[in-house]
Amino acid sequence: MHAIQAEAYGDSSVLRWKELSDPAPGPGEVAVKVSATGVNFADIVSRRGAYPGTAPPPFIPGLDCLGTIAAIGPGVTGLEIGQRVAAYPDRGSYAEVVVARAVLTYPAGPEVPDEAAASLNVMVTAYNILRLAGRLVPGESILVHAAAGGVGSTAVQMARSLGAGLIFATVGSPAKFEAAKKAGADEVIDYRSEDAAMRVMAGTKGRGVDVILDSVAGDVFTNGFPTLAPFGRYVIFGQSSGKPANLEATRLSGENRSVIGYTSGGYRRRRPEALVPAVQASFAMAAQGLVKVVVGARFPLRDAAKAQDFVESRQSVGKVLLIP
Repeated sequence: MHAIQAEAYGDSSVLRWKELSDPAPGPGEVAVKVSATGVNFADIVSRRGAYPGTAPPPFIPGLDCLGTIAAIGPGVTGLEIGQRVAAYPDRGSYAEVVVARAVLTYPAGPEVPDEAAASLNVMVTAYNILRLAGRLVPGESILVHAAAGGVGSTAVQMARSLGAGLIFATVGSPAKFEAAKKAGADEVIDYRSEDAAMRVMAGTKGRGVDVILDSVAGDVFTNGFPTLAPFGRYVIFGQSSGKPANLEATRLSGENRSVIGYTSGGYRRRRPEALVPAVQASFAMAAQGLVKVVVGARFPLRDAAKAQDFVESRQSVGKVLLIP
């Protein structure tokens, strides 16, 4: 098979197109012939050597994929050779064939669109930051940062489907405005040219929003936290700015606010079985047409470096896929 390997930590030039032996599944594992894999920002952080649990080079990047089961290891039940599945491989997804634990391999029937099934991590993350971490209930207002990206645009659609009230969305350029609006946001804010906090407070008559979803951290968190309503939940699920989110504890207790951290990676490592409800619920939304994953670009697998550069440039809208 062919795969992309990161031969060192660094920029995209460390990614190499390699011919490797097909991996064989061990006990409790399956081999999947990949038809599409997603480019996640975590892949870029891993390439830099800054993502928790990243293997030492050389390693195959990638979190998730769509494909068909090619082989089954001992002890696996409920999955069949030839079955269409989405999976989280433990040893990277930028490859023509991957091995994944059965507990992290999910049936994806023909009713689930390719774009959604190939964006497993986007679907799971978007659902869980809304329901598991954010505890969104119908009628509540929400602010979604980076709303034109894969997770952001999907979360806006899911929030609308789950009955959210007023939905605010921030984007980084006027070119991304329409993507967030099309996803279902009521108010879209270009945070580079507008005061997002002022817009949110004006739009909520000074109350603030009930849930905030933030994958940026840094100044976005510092400036945005005051827009969280009493009893609100602020969900941090990334740090694409490269700066941490810092907060004095007294700003929480005074108005019964919460700051919740979330990463699907933590569940994959420690509670993999707990991801099943999110997979089932999000795939059902996609099958019913309630959520449509926006694919901004597709690249051949061997052009993974170009795909990562495209994501890192912040020009991309929606999800970027690699096709073997």
